[in-house]
This record gives sequence, structure tokens and C-alpha cells, in this order.
Amino acid sequence: MPGGFVLVVGPSGAGKDTLIRLARQALAGDARFVFARRVVTRESSAAEEHDSLGPAEFAAAEAAGGFCLSWRAHGLSYGIPAAVAAAVRRGAVAVCNVSRGVVGVARARLPAVSVVQVTAPPLVLAARLAGRVRASDGDLAARLRRAVPLEGPAPDVTIRNDGTPEAAAAILLAHLRARADAASEAMPA
Repeated sequence: MPGGFVLVVGPSGAGKDTLIRLARQALAGDARFVFARRVVTRESSAAEEHDSLGPAEFAAAEAAGGFCLSWRAHGLSYGIPAAVAAAVRRGAVAVCNVSRGVVGVARARLPAVSVVQVTAPPLVLAARLAGRVRASDGDLAARLRRAVPLEGPAPDVTIRNDGTPEAAAAILLAHLRARADAASEAMPA
């Protein structure tokens, strides 16, 4: 399989969405990449763009095979649409923001998975979360203390996102381009 999945993981406030947005902008027009738009049982906001479904509609879509990967976190349901897996089968590299707790399932179920872990010091996380408080975030201190372990092997890339977003995005972009180049080399002539 020439394509694959790049799973971007990390704690709330680490800057995953910002780095993915910068990578998507830098790679606009490059058909080798698909940036998955998650489906979440919460309304979309300026802090996090996604498609929204109610809990019953999400469950129905999940039961019908509408997601190549789905999970529960923070009292919400999240899913990566099945169309993303179809793009990977055609050779694309899919970039997906997922929970650290679903990495093991993803590695078992999805082809050619690599994991990019985004981190930041606790004070940086706290400042970022305080700036974007949502009702579903709950208690900020409790959210910062919550540690969801990364399942399975160590991440392929770790980005310490405590400098400029552009510097951190450059690390993500280098990994994405390397993955796409490797996928292109694996394509039959």
C-alpha cells in the first residue's frame, strides 16, 4: 500500500490543530495529501474545525461503516470518515488529529501508520487552554492533570511546540513530505 496515515496526537493545548492548519496551507494543491476533517458530537468552533453530528446520528454513521476510525474522549464521540481510507488506498497520505488513546487500534486497523506527537510545557498548555475555554473542556486544572498514555511503540516524531508555530510546523511538514516521497517511490511504475 503506497499511502498511509499520519496520526497527530498530543494533549489539549499542544497546538495540534494549528500545526495541521499550517501544514495544510503549505501543501495546498499537492494531491498526495488528504487532511482529514473529523466528525465530532460537538459544534464546530474557531479553535477547532470539524463536522458535527448529534450522538444518535454519529452512532448510526458508525454502525453503517461511515468511519475508518472512531473513538470516545471527554464525553464526546470522534470519527475519521471512511472516505479518508479510500484516499489512502489510492496512494494518499492522510493527516489525522486523533486521541492518543486510539493509536493502538489505529495501528492494528489502518495501513502504514506513523505517529507525530505534539507536546508543550505545562505552563504553555495552561495558557493556550485558558484562551479557548469551551463548555465541554470542563475544569481546566483537571484537564491539564489528565494524562492519556500513547498506546504502542514510541511516536515516529515528537514536536515540542513551545516556539513559533512555523518552526514546529516545519518539523511536521518534513515528516509529511518524507512519507509522501516514500509512498511515491513504492507506487508501481
